[in-house]
Parts: sequence; structure tokens; C-alpha cells
Amino acid sequence: MFERLALPLMCAPMSFASSVPLAVACCDAGVIGGWQGGIFTLSDEFGRYLDALGGSHRAPPIVNLPARIATEAAGEAKLALLERHRAPLVLSSLGDPSRLVERVHGWGGRVVQDVTTLRHAEKAVEAGVDGLMLTCAGAGGHTGFITPMAFVPAVRRIWDGLLIVAGGIADAPGIAGALALGGDIACMGTRFIATPESGVVEGHRAMIPGVGIDRIVTSAAMNGMAANWIRDSLEAAGLDVATLPDHRTEMPEGVKPWRDLFSAGQSVGLIDQVEPVAALVARMAAEFAELCPDSRWRQRLAAIESDWG
Repeated sequence: MFERLALPLMCAPMSFASSVPLAVACCDAGVIGGWQGGIFTLSDEFGRYLDALGGSHRAPPIVNLPARIATEAAGEAKLALLERHRAPLVLSSLGDPSRLVERVHGWGGRVVQDVTTLRHAEKAVEAGVDGLMLTCAGAGGHTGFITPMAFVPAVRRIWDGLLIVAGGIADAPGIAGALALGGDIACMGTRFIATPESGVVEGHRAMIPGVGIDRIVTSAAMNGMAANWIRDSLEAAGLDVATLPDHRTEMPEGVKPWRDLFSAGQSVGLIDQVEPVAALVARMAAEFAELCPDSRWRQRLAAIESDWG
């Protein structure tokens, strides 16, 4: 599954930013391609994505299907599609992944649970997941609040399996740092929004290289869960950032989070241009190879796959 990766990197599944062209481009370039298969994706679109990723690609895709949605009728239909396509990797979140683990293991796939606290990680391990994705402070979209400097080593004390690190990573030094802390794969979201292949509206894509880290605002007002947003997009929609409540509130008429209010992580300050996926991955792979010239990360991923059987 991992032997042809260009570097230890995953493109995060993202609401609205995920698209078939982005996922395919990532997988072809040698990066695990994320797809947001949860609330915002209809079953027919979900099926088209799986069809597009059904051929031979350099890296595998990973599909996000929140555990709570997997128990609903729409989630059951998506699970059936995942089973039919023998999806290799499923990213779970928001709930107990036990049932999802049982179903995915049934066709030989693997489940990675997205966690933001040590207790979440412990519960996921108890549920039998195959990997953990640590969403740390600085992540775009729904964010965590623990620095990776503390979170990754703490989880490594209880978990010896696949560990993906997300939050504030946008370049080769960030990938190297995630591995130095004990991670196996780094995850980037905001960096891949600033590609022609992402599914965001042009205003969102163009805004990423033009704003700095100090323009990122954390708020739960949009849907009740803390997430990171670009201040400029909130103000353009008529929101007063200084008076946003710490709970879900009504948005202005016609304004939809993620579509009209633009999300980004703290890594936005490291992104200078919109860049095609193939060029971006090739550049970062060359930079990463200079920082980490040995192949220990490949050996580690090979050992994980061997343990999976």
C-alpha cells in the first residue's frame, strides 16, 4: 500500500475542498489522497469518486466516513460502495468506530481514527483501529488544541501502530518534524486547498497565499465545533469576529460555512502560491529527501503493513 509513496504525506479529506481531480492527482503523484465522504457527499458522487480511484495509482486513497454517519441509512449505502470497491483505507471520526472496523476489516481494508485528545486515542485503540490520525493545534477546519510536540510523544507511549500527524504542516520541514516526533505520515489540508485541483471556489483558493497566520480565527459559532477560519472571509460575509459566541449561532442569510466562510489552518502563513499537485509534491519530495536522506520511514511503513498481514 505504501511502497510507492513519493514521501510520507497524506492530503486531508476536506469539506468542499475535496474533489475527484484533487484525490486522483495526489494518488498519481505519490501522496495518499483524501476524500470527504461524510455529510456533504451524495452517494452518487461518492460512487464516482471510488470509480475514479479504482485503477492503478502510485498511492492509495483514504475516504473519510464518520463513525456516527456509518450507522445511518446514507452511511450504510456508502459503506456498501466502499465494500464493493474494496477501499484500502477509511478515516473514521466523531463516534465509536467499532462497527466500522468490523465492516472494513471484512473486505481487507484498514481504519484510521481521527482523534484530538489522548482519551479519544485510547478509546480508538480499544475499538481495534489500525491507525490513528492526531489532529493537533493549528489544523484547518475542525481543529485540535494540543501541540504536536506533546501530543505525538504522549500517544506513542500507548500506541505502536500507524500514526498520522495533522495540524499546521505545509512544507518538507514540517513533514520531517512530524516524523521526528514519532509520527509515520504527515497530513496537510490547507496546502492542498491552494492547488488548481481542489474543489473550493476561486475566492477561497486565491485567498490562501495572500493571508498570514495572524488572520486565522478559531470559532465554534459556525456549526458548534471549534474550527479555524480566515478572518477576511468572515468579515466579508458580514460577521463581527469580536462578538462571535462560543456556541453555534445563526449565519447571515445565504451564508454557508466552508462554502462562503473559508477555512484554513495556521500553516496558511507558509503558503506563497497556488501550485499544481504534481509540481507541489515533486518539489516537497526533493526538499524532504535532503532533510531525511535515509529510508527509515519506508522501512517503518513496510513493517506496519507486515504487521497488518
